[in-house]
Amino acid sequence: MDLTTLTYIVVGLSFALYIGIAIWAKASTTGEFYVAGKGVNPVVNGMATAADWMSAASFISMAGLIAFLGYGGSVYLMGWTGGYCLLAMLLAPYLRKYGKFTVPEFIGDRYYSKTARIVAVICLIFISFTYVAGQMRGVGIVFSRFLEVELLTGLIVGMGIVFVYAVLGGMKGITYTQVAQYCVLIVAYTIPAIFIAFQLTGNPLPQLAFGSTVNGTGDHMLDRLNQIVTELGFLEYTTTSKSTIDIFCITLALMVGTAGLPHVIVRFFTVPKVRDARSSAGWALVFIAILYTTAPAVGAMARLNLTETVQIGAVGDPEGNLKIEDRPDWMTRWEATGLLKFEDKNGDGRIQYYNDANKDFAAKAAEYGWAGNELKVDNDIMVLANPEIAQLPNWVIALVAAGGIAAALSTAAGLLLVISSGISHDLLKGTLTPDMTEGQELMAGRIAAAVAIVIAGYLGYNPPGFVAQVVAFAFGLAAASLFPVIIMGIFSKKVNREGAIAGMLVGLVFTMGYIMSYKGIFIPVLIENVPANWLFGISPEGIGVVGMILNFLVAFGVSKVTAEPPAHIQHLIEDIRVPKGAGSAVDH
Repeated sequence: MDLTTLTYIVVGLSFALYIGIAIWAKASTTGEFYVAGKGVNPVVNGMATAADWMSAASFISMAGLIAFLGYGGSVYLMGWTGGYCLLAMLLAPYLRKYGKFTVPEFIGDRYYSKTARIVAVICLIFISFTYVAGQMRGVGIVFSRFLEVELLTGLIVGMGIVFVYAVLGGMKGITYTQVAQYCVLIVAYTIPAIFIAFQLTGNPLPQLAFGSTVNGTGDHMLDRLNQIVTELGFLEYTTTSKSTIDIFCITLALMVGTAGLPHVIVRFFTVPKVRDARSSAGWALVFIAILYTTAPAVGAMARLNLTETVQIGAVGDPEGNLKIEDRPDWMTRWEATGLLKFEDKNGDGRIQYYNDANKDFAAKAAEYGWAGNELKVDNDIMVLANPEIAQLPNWVIALVAAGGIAAALSTAAGLLLVISSGISHDLLKGTLTPDMTEGQELMAGRIAAAVAIVIAGYLGYNPPGFVAQVVAFAFGLAAASLFPVIIMGIFSKKVNREGAIAGMLVGLVFTMGYIMSYKGIFIPVLIENVPANWLFGISPEGIGVVGMILNFLVAFGVSKVTAEPPAHIQHLIEDIRVPKGAGSAVDH
């Protein structure tokens, strides 16, 4: 059976499974729509949380970043994993004990202010739409390559599937759909990794193959990679060009951004008890670790396979570069998507792949008759193309396509529900029209989710960057806006509503303005995105840390010169933190 037909079958079966689960788990109340009725088993919730958290950035883009950045790409591994631990220890149990539906609802009650709740909704919408843009781009990439349809067509199909199970099933449908999506994505990620690890090193465990010797060479994988990439003018795979402060800030922004992501936090409201929130956090970490310990090996193996495909002989030897007419089928197929391109600059009929940004190597390359790097490979295709590069069976490649779509749709659904609940529950029911009935609120939530899906599709069609980069921006916005007010709301009795509102606005506006200025999101690029122009040497991906610090400083400063929170709010904070009664949720 040909690859396209097999992919349609595998992806079609996965879609049928998701829709079937959505119909089975249709939400009939607002409690089921927002928090799945607070009756989800901790193990099930842990698996759903893992799928919600491991987005297209984790499945599609992270290993691609590691493949091209090497050691520098480890900031994503450290930041996202560390952030989940931070969320599990510092936020999840306390927010579950508080027992409300949404993060803005907690912020509105804790800071005794409808204005604070509205500002939190605004922050949430900015974060979620920035994040969902990356997911929809991931959907478009998979559809355009493996199902050989136009990007817009792929987005429309993906939007339709999300519409069915997010709008119909709400959090209840999404939870059980995400369990199925986790199973699909983790199998799709690990099976090719096992195949390729065994193919390259004879060791089937990717985590061990990462440190094993490459078959037929006697060289360890990382040593061989270092040798090959440096011969082509690239930086050593095990070093990084990023400054220490930028590595620190990106890692910290990803950590605290993870802890401030509303679509992950809301998952801990779906379990019956506070102890279940802790348990599901632990299970989620186990499920997440399976993919995250595999990703470094996947990135290294993908870079090795790509380089050895193009550079088949010694550097500088005209016979060492791949002939254009001999390029493998996988390159031709990815060329059709526009995500892999080459240009024969010196007209020799071969593909030169080297780092022409390295001035020292470019001078040497000129002696070889090279006129510049002729190959461009999008970071986001490496995980998806790796099984094709390694010439794995078609069923494995089809499985990877289904896994990539599952990863993107699982997170997109969670984000869209957060946007929906923010508008229907926090903005309409909680602020503007408090007298609306439960049925009206449920309908408003479904309409809001449908509108959000359309906007998400547009952002996927016109994304502001590659998947992991867009997601990093969302984490920065979460770090600068929501995380500080949540953490202060739990652990500080002195921060009041004026401080919280001012802090959120300052953190959000500063971080969004910085990112927009360098990345041209919604406005033309105002400042060239080079390290010499960055504030304190911090890139847009890490600037959320500065926004977070500003948020804290402004919140505490404004709180100092305004009235303290009322006594009942201070008692509320003490009640949230007290361990007594941790076995059952306390609703206020």
